[in-house]
Amino acid sequence: MTQSKVENNMSIKVLYFASLKEQFGCAEQQINSEGIRTVADVWRQVSEDHDVSLQVLNSVNQEYAELESAVKAGDEVAFFPPVTGG
Repeated sequence: MTQSKVENNMSIKVLYFASLKEQFGCAEQQINSEGIRTVADVWRQVSEDHDVSLQVLNSVNQEYAELESAVKAGDEVAFFPPVTGG
C-alpha cells in the first residue's frame, strides 16, 4: 500500500465553501480521524482557532448531514454557510 493510501485511510477530508473558505484560508484540508466520531467532532477540531459560527450546513460524502451524523476515516466532510435566495 502506498503512503498516500495509508494517509487517506486514516484521515478525513474537510472542505470549506463560500465565506468559510475565506475565513479558514483554504478550500480543503486533511485531518487525522483518530477520536473523530461525528460531524460535530470534525467541526470542533477544525474550528479551534477560527471564530466561525455553528450556523453552517454540513455534508458527509456529498449528502446533507446533521452535527450528530457519524463520520469515519476516508469520509469527506464539507461545511458551508446557509444560502438565501430571493
